[in-house]
Amino acid sequence: MGCTWSGLSALYGVVSSGTEVWVNERCFRIVRQLGEGGFSFVFLVQERPSGHHHLQQEAKDPSIDHHGDGFFALKKVLIQDNEQLDLVKQEIHVSSYFKHPNLLPLLDHAIIPVKGSQDGSWKQEAYLLFPVHKDGTLLDHLTRMQLNNEFYPTIAVLHIFKQICAGLKEMHMNDPPYAHNDMKPGNVLLTLQPNKPPKAVIMDFGSASPAHKKIRSRSEALTLQEWAAEHCSAPYRAPELWDCPSQCDIDERTDVWSLGCTLFAIMYRESPFEYVLGESGGSLQLAVMSGQVKWPPGPTPPYPDTLCQFVTWMVQPQITMRPHLEDVSIHIDKLLASFGTGVDGLWTLKVDKQNTELIS
Repeated sequence: MGCTWSGLSALYGVVSSGTEVWVNERCFRIVRQLGEGGFSFVFLVQERPSGHHHLQQEAKDPSIDHHGDGFFALKKVLIQDNEQLDLVKQEIHVSSYFKHPNLLPLLDHAIIPVKGSQDGSWKQEAYLLFPVHKDGTLLDHLTRMQLNNEFYPTIAVLHIFKQICAGLKEMHMNDPPYAHNDMKPGNVLLTLQPNKPPKAVIMDFGSASPAHKKIRSRSEALTLQEWAAEHCSAPYRAPELWDCPSQCDIDERTDVWSLGCTLFAIMYRESPFEYVLGESGGSLQLAVMSGQVKWPPGPTPPYPDTLCQFVTWMVQPQITMRPHLEDVSIHIDKLLASFGTGVDGLWTLKVDKQNTELIS
């Protein structure tokens, strides 16, 4: 059956609240739009009775089934050409292939032809159905924490980062290895848990691809750079994707660079190189290529040197000098062992006039 929207206005463009959509014989009601980017839109939807209920059974985890009422996230992608179609198919493949508690699962999908309302030409749209994580993304949390002058304590930083690495490791250890290629706080969903660190789940596999690439000409290097400029967020993009040598081997350690930037962001609420965007004449590319981390003010007491060294270990400008994710995971466990557990189940540091207190 594929996917159909009720009402002509829903076929292309904006979808209003209350509109119904069918995905492979399952009916969902649009509640509201959650976000958009490029040619895609994400909606909060609620499943309507249709005689099929196995999706609700798959989402029993209260962290992903919005209040247990059959809510899901539906991603709509407008497909303009064959290149976009290939990207959507790749996202569907990766989202379906990898199964891990820290990777967002694809529950259902459909690609359908639609007739454009303006020129009458036939195009395609893709619909991808995911669980909903009710507490938003890591970026959402970091933005709120920045407004409230809050920081994660070391133990919470490590627990969140460990989960991100666990999900990504599932992709890196595959044969062949896959790279996420757009690892950043905005692509990590968080679910708050009582007396526990937040649960972290990686999402958005639209840029994922086999990790190993052999570059043997200037033309191939420029092609990779152009692809990275479109698919890899600049503040978290590895140096070799900004200025790719004509003779080099690219591997999954491009993700390790992004992980180092993400760890820094969990600590300080932005990537280690975004500071240049506020400077006159500042160049993000030059800052990334130098690999020089500028450490901003943090909580009191400050993060331990071992945690800061952990960041710099991952953001080595030369890819051959960076650790593999397996080594990163081992180091996380060592750091967690040295810092013990959380303090009375409290996981956020608030800084107020040089005084630091723990808040839940």
